[in-house]
This record gives sequence, structure tokens and C-alpha cells, in this order.
Amino acid sequence: MVQSLHGFLDENIQYLKDNGLYNEIDIVEGANGPEITINGEKYINLSSNNYLGLATDEDLKKVAKEAIDHYGVGAGAVRTINGTLDVHETLENTLAEFKGTEAAIAYQSGFNCNMAAISAVMNKNDAILSDELNHASIIDGCRLSKAKIIRVNHSDMDDLRQKAKEAVESGQYNKVMYITDGVFSMDGDVAKLPEIVEIAEEFDLITYVDDAHGSGVMGKGAGTVKHFGLQDKIDFQIGTLSKAIGVVGGYVAGTQELIDWLKVQSRPFLFSTSLTPESSAAITAAVRKLMDSTELHDKLWENANYLKDGLKELGYDIGESATPITPVIIGDEKQTQEFSKRLKDEGVYVKSIVFPTVPRGTGRVRNMPTAAHTKEMLDEALEAYKKVGKELGVI
Repeated sequence: MVQSLHGFLDENIQYLKDNGLYNEIDIVEGANGPEITINGEKYINLSSNNYLGLATDEDLKKVAKEAIDHYGVGAGAVRTINGTLDVHETLENTLAEFKGTEAAIAYQSGFNCNMAAISAVMNKNDAILSDELNHASIIDGCRLSKAKIIRVNHSDMDDLRQKAKEAVESGQYNKVMYITDGVFSMDGDVAKLPEIVEIAEEFDLITYVDDAHGSGVMGKGAGTVKHFGLQDKIDFQIGTLSKAIGVVGGYVAGTQELIDWLKVQSRPFLFSTSLTPESSAAITAAVRKLMDSTELHDKLWENANYLKDGLKELGYDIGESATPITPVIIGDEKQTQEFSKRLKDEGVYVKSIVFPTVPRGTGRVRNMPTAAHTKEMLDEALEAYKKVGKELGVI
């Protein structure tokens, strides 16, 4: 290794370790369900995004196996050559129906969606108003577009209105977009979409909602935009297919005109091989399952409220979460890392989240209850929280 590279890596990795910022990656042996096995030990799993338990759903596994038998394991090409299979068309039609839009386009990941959609529409002559707590993929997508990025205070509608007014009235920009997460992944709070739409209409802003943690969770499963009944008011609905949907990939939903544009201008669509056919078939089956019944959605919320109530009764700070995402905010990074390790010692797997994922001094462990957890599992987790919290002086 070149000495300059070695020196850089050695110094900075050690810095991260010394400051409680180095993330140790554990290897899960087997499926990522409500319980997981690591190094032969079983843990209650409160760290996955598998909200509805669909990642291990038997119906979806059956559909995926049948798709492999019919199509093979890969699509074989990018979408614009001959990598668009009929299973992709079925998937996108189903997603549009699910989201209440004219059309939809599927990508290989949620991250790809934000890299694709923002830069396909916005450029150096435009401005993007972006909530300060937006996901990293949004931040990177904004940077890629070369548009002027204007940071907006988190869910601060007065700040949004003021900055929108300044941007539009400056006359410097051809287009102005406002981008927000639908559900913020580290705190679990929900974007103020009705107020956002009002401001957007006042200043002719393009509206863009990344609903990665809202799809399957909010709006009886159809997402945060549907929760507020604003499908005809939001220009871009973005989401993942790897969290509540349980598989992999992402989507953009909107007008037919928008989707047609993305199919000829968004680079991840043009230059990456298609979603695998088995993934596409499983996603379609998952979405159909959510459209047919709210049973999994309702069970998720029942378990989430049960865990939230238990943690609050113990005296934990769980922030302002209005969704199943349930942070337990510790603060200090080193103490947060120790807290997570002690919970693991007690059989509960809940990862620490520290800077740069969240601001310095706001370290937390983030609980992600799912529809697949039993009350017994959640009770066992709460007992661990009680024991570790008292031991470390957190409660």
C-alpha cells in the first residue's frame, strides 16, 4: 500500500475508534427476521428495516422461486437495451396503482432513485431547498445536480417560506424544488406535507418527497403522501422497496410525463442493469399483499406503540417520533456505543447511531419494531432496557 494512503487510513480509523465513531459490522447467520443469529448466539432483532416481516414471507419466497425458474436469476441487460422484462412493467404498473399516480419507475436501490431523479430534472441554473435532516442520498443527489443547495431548518415552515420567497424573488433560478423525507429515519417524525404543499403552491415550487420509511407504514401502507391525501399535489414520490416492502430496489412515482423523462434522462436507469426478475416479482407480490389487507400494517403499529409506551414508562427519551421508528437518545457517542453493547449482552440487538449519521452529541440506539415481533420478544427487550439503563445510569 502507498505510504500516504496507509498513513491516512491508520490515523483516521484510530480517530474514529477513539471517539466512539467506528462502526463494527456484525455478520448475520441466516435470515434477518424478528430474531437473528450472530456468532451462534440468538438475539431479539430491533435494528432491521423489515417493518412488515416481508423479507422472510413464505408467499414472496414462493413467487421469487417461480420467477427464477421462468426468467433466470438476472435480467441480462440495462433497461433501455433489452433488460426491460414484462415482470418489470407489471411491477411499475402495480407501484403506480399503490401510490395513486399515473406512472412509476423502478430502480436498483432507494439511493439510486435520489441520484437519478434529482439530477435528471435540476441543474446549475436551479435551486433546491432541502430539509437539514434529509437522508444522505438526497444530499448526494442534490450535489450531483449542481443546483444551488439552500438548507432549510428541520420542519420549520417559517424558514421554508422565507427561503422560498428569497429564492424565487431573486430571479436567479429557472426552477426551485423543495425536498424532504416523508418520515425522518433517525427521529421518526413526519414531514408537514399539508403546509409544505401550501407554500409550494404559493411560490410555484417543485415538490419532492422521499418516503423510504413511509411506504408500507403510513397511509394504511400507501405512504406519507397518501396519509395526507396529497397524491395529486406532490410532483415526486420516492421510496425504497427494501424496507417495509421487504425486497430490494426503489421507485419514483408521479405523472406519466415525469416517468417518461426519467426513462430517457436518469443515469442509473440508463447505465445499470435492471432489477433481477425474482426481486421484481416478489416486490409486486408484496405490494399486492399490502393493497389487499392492512393486517401487517396494523400489527406493526400495535407493536410499535407497545414498545414506545414501555420505553417511556422506563423514563427513556424517545424524541418526537410519530412512527414505528423509536430512538432512545443517549447523547454522548462513547456512552451510546457502550449502551448498545450492553443490550447485546442481554440478548437484544439494537445498533448505536452516532455522528455523522446524526449530529454530534445526539447519539442514540434506534429501535425498529416490526409486525413479526411477538409481545414476548418486546417484553424481553424492555426488561433488558430496564436492567442496562439502571446499570449505566441512563434512567
